[in-house]
Amino acid sequence: MKEKITLAISIGCAALILTMVMFTQFKTVDKTDITAIETMRETELRTELANWKTKYEEVETKMEEQANRINEYKQELNEDENSSKILEQEVKEAETLLGYTDVKGEGIIVTLTDTDIYSIEDYELMKLVNELNLAGAEAISINDERIVASSEIAFVNNSIVLVNTRKVSGPYVVKAIGDKKYLESSLTIKNGYIDQIKAQERGIAYEISDNITIPAYNGVLNLKYAEEKK
Repeated sequence: MKEKITLAISIGCAALILTMVMFTQFKTVDKTDITAIETMRETELRTELANWKTKYEEVETKMEEQANRINEYKQELNEDENSSKILEQEVKEAETLLGYTDVKGEGIIVTLTDTDIYSIEDYELMKLVNELNLAGAEAISINDERIVASSEIAFVNNSIVLVNTRKVSGPYVVKAIGDKKYLESSLTIKNGYIDQIKAQERGIAYEISDNITIPAYNGVLNLKYAEEKK
């Protein structure tokens, strides 16, 4: 009986972690650039709408997968067979999604640089992170500082930005792992993020890579106000 209670508590924790991951996927920082959408050509708009439709369908699929996994937990708990192995596997996957493990894969590397006239500020980094998240990035880092749900990006002065309470300065190398085509198209669309940064006379360059490594988050994720609903 004691083992079943312990297993039930572990499964509840895993379900909470998966819920946090799903919430993070929907987290946004900036509003959609309406002006950019209005100036798109009809063909570009149709293509972009098709891309977003595909992304939303992928999110719905992920939500269904998470629901199926929770049902699988319940079934394994009732059967009391192989539940510990499945739970261990899912916890490891959740830890990866939450940023507690090093990850590698294809994606994009964006480098933002200060100029003689303007410096890169925190809101420009936050907007870039937001754009990459919307494009389906599975892991993001700024100067090798892993971005997670609780990450904070704050402006200190003309040359220093805080990421996860650690000082970073330009050039800012932002790495994102995910579908490299989606990530590239989300930034290079007409009047998109790259065009906006160039228009503000700030330096920006990017490259596509099949071998990007992003280190694990080395902080601690704590919930102060949220708890699992009984």
